[in-house]
Amino acid sequence: MATVSFHKYQGTGNDFVIIDNRQLSIDPTNLKWITQLCDRRFGIGADGLILIQNHAQADFEMVYFNPDGSQSLCGNGSRCAVMFARSLGIITNQTVFYAIDGLHNAFIDNDQVHLKMNDVTEWHMVEKDYVLDTGSPHYLRYVKSTESVDVVQEGRSVRNQDAYRDKGINVNFLEQVKPNALKIRTYERGVEAETLSCGTGCTAAALSLHMKNGVEKVTLYTRGGDLKVHFTKTTKGFENVYLIGPAKFVFKGEVVL
Repeated sequence: MATVSFHKYQGTGNDFVIIDNRQLSIDPTNLKWITQLCDRRFGIGADGLILIQNHAQADFEMVYFNPDGSQSLCGNGSRCAVMFARSLGIITNQTVFYAIDGLHNAFIDNDQVHLKMNDVTEWHMVEKDYVLDTGSPHYLRYVKSTESVDVVQEGRSVRNQDAYRDKGINVNFLEQVKPNALKIRTYERGVEAETLSCGTGCTAAALSLHMKNGVEKVTLYTRGGDLKVHFTKTTKGFENVYLIGPAKFVFKGEVVL
């Protein structure tokens, strides 16, 4: 057993345990402790766990785990990782870091982290619903009111359909409140519950709104706060996609692993 220092960050209510693992004191292939650390009753409690590690071609690598040990890109987690990297002195206000889906640019402006997402070139419809991948796969359904949706029940129903059961999919419920603004609630795979915010889900939602009415700057109202997504539509798809929002330090401590 070893005592490990950790930091807790949150981005619009999406919270993460972040550990400086540049010395590789933690074996990232040993997954048994991830669920325990993320457990809100028997551990620290978080929507995911992030390891910050060295990378030969970037300022740092962000290794992200869902509470069940699965991996994906996490938009809010990435923004928190950028803030944490600045606190460690790894970066100042600009960075290029490596995540599971490749290199990402990001910069900090007035405590807002602007995270560049990968281009999106493919998507499809399932009846009136949208399906696209913004680093994590997302299913998006427009509803009259997000408050009237049973997010866990309806989200779990979609997530466990034959087409998505093995790899999982995040399920988002969207309510258009302005031509360029959406309320959003998300059922997240890996967490297998509703979270207060989902960055890749907000990104996917913004792109779906463009498909409906052509806007390229979208505000997302999540239960944990507001995010913005800016992008450019081209003949190839969506480029220069930025997820913009706050990422805040909550507390730090030590845990025995």
